[in-house]
Amino acid sequence: MHDNKKNLAFIDGSRLITEALVRAGADTFVGYPITPANLLYLYATKRFPTMLAAPDEITTLQWMSGFAISGHVPVTATSFPGYALMVESIGMAAMMELPMVIILVQRLGPATGTATRGAQGDLNVVFGTMSGGYSLPTFSISNYHDCWEVSAKAVHTAIELRTPVVLLTSKEMVMTQQSFDWSDLPEIAPKKVKQFEGEGQYFPYKADESLVSDFLPVSQNKHQVRITASTHDTRGILQNSTPEAINNTKRLEEKVNKHLDSYTLYDFDEQEGAETLVVSWDISSLASREAVVELRNKGKMVSLLIAKTLLPIPKVYIDIIQRYKKVVVVEENLKGQFRQLLFGAAGREGVTGVNGIAKMINPSEIVEEVMRYE
Repeated sequence: MHDNKKNLAFIDGSRLITEALVRAGADTFVGYPITPANLLYLYATKRFPTMLAAPDEITTLQWMSGFAISGHVPVTATSFPGYALMVESIGMAAMMELPMVIILVQRLGPATGTATRGAQGDLNVVFGTMSGGYSLPTFSISNYHDCWEVSAKAVHTAIELRTPVVLLTSKEMVMTQQSFDWSDLPEIAPKKVKQFEGEGQYFPYKADESLVSDFLPVSQNKHQVRITASTHDTRGILQNSTPEAINNTKRLEEKVNKHLDSYTLYDFDEQEGAETLVVSWDISSLASREAVVELRNKGKMVSLLIAKTLLPIPKVYIDIIQRYKKVVVVEENLKGQFRQLLFGAAGREGVTGVNGIAKMINPSEIVEEVMRYE
């Protein structure tokens, strides 16, 4: 074998994601098989220290919560029909402040749609997962390197913030095999949930200035641990709407926003003097990168923003976008879900989208939209 080929692998994104999750500190996979997340399920049986096959998606999240309460960091992988069944339990896990990662492999909807056709149609579902408008840290994968680095960041964020984290990807990213040079992938160091080490009474929801409370598994016998999804005070005792309990609930949103800069991931390819910005995420990022190269070869000045942290929306995205007269948001869904989250229903002058369903977006479509008013 030639030296320049010894680190090449014919591989799919599922294998990279699985390996990165385990190295980052996830130790348990609970799943119910569903297309197109099946390869993640398969590789989990071979790589995770503990793997359980659940009888359905609701049970999956309930079992994951049990593992998390015991000090483990569980992962699952599903698609929209399965995620829809998990929604109530994801809210429960967020209220209980349980670290876990839910991989949502997007496919064509609505409903069961077409299981073997990719899409980017589930961002709004994730945005609205939590009753009351609370945020779940949400990442997306734009290429094979992201399968490694963003997956690890998802696990680390779940651990550091004691919260469920969603990792959005798509059918093409996790099922398509391609040659990939893994020689420049960085090492991933595992993280563990910070545990309470004091001698006094343990308050499971009492946080310091980080707004993240220390954890203790229910499997230890030194301290009493109360875990509940209902409105509660710092001791974990159910309350109706006392100021302490409401402040504790508000802290859930405040902690994910306070640390947002620490888990904001994006690529910004800036061309000085450009007045046009192409914005994309997930699988459409591949076409967007190709389109920007083609546009520059044509002499068109254009910058590119690839969003990898989707929720909460990082302020840096707004700061970048406001510098451009024309913004083209590229995503494989019907109405432009990320565009609407960025600009609202009213939109903004100079903002357009390249969208599509039941097909991957072609770089030529992006080039045509950018050049439309030239």
